[in-house]
Amino acid sequence: MKYLFLEYPQCSTCQKARRWLEEHKIEFTTRHIVEDNPTAEEIASWQTKGNLPLKRFINTSGLLYKSLGLKDKLPLLSESEQRQLLASNGMLVKRPILVGNNFVLTGFKEKEWQEHLL
Repeated sequence: MKYLFLEYPQCSTCQKARRWLEEHKIEFTTRHIVEDNPTAEEIASWQTKGNLPLKRFINTSGLLYKSLGLKDKLPLLSESEQRQLLASNGMLVKRPILVGNNFVLTGFKEKEWQEHLL
């Protein structure tokens, strides 16, 4: 099984997650989350596959999130509108994202990754 690993290479959490995957000899393909940002359809699909709330895909600690005042604006948008917004700029999407056949992981929590991958 080869997993899809979406990352922003300069992100220290992404670097840590990548090292973890490599150390555990887990095969993956990479995708730059900003140069090839997820589409609204992909986010919707991953939401379903991972049984995750949309908020798990939002990078709430990012500078862009803060500068756009999204903390106050997002609750006023429908989920569809929120997905469109996320698809407009990969910096708004929480990273890394690991997509498997029957799961999706957002962010890097080593225990959660161990449970799904080891």
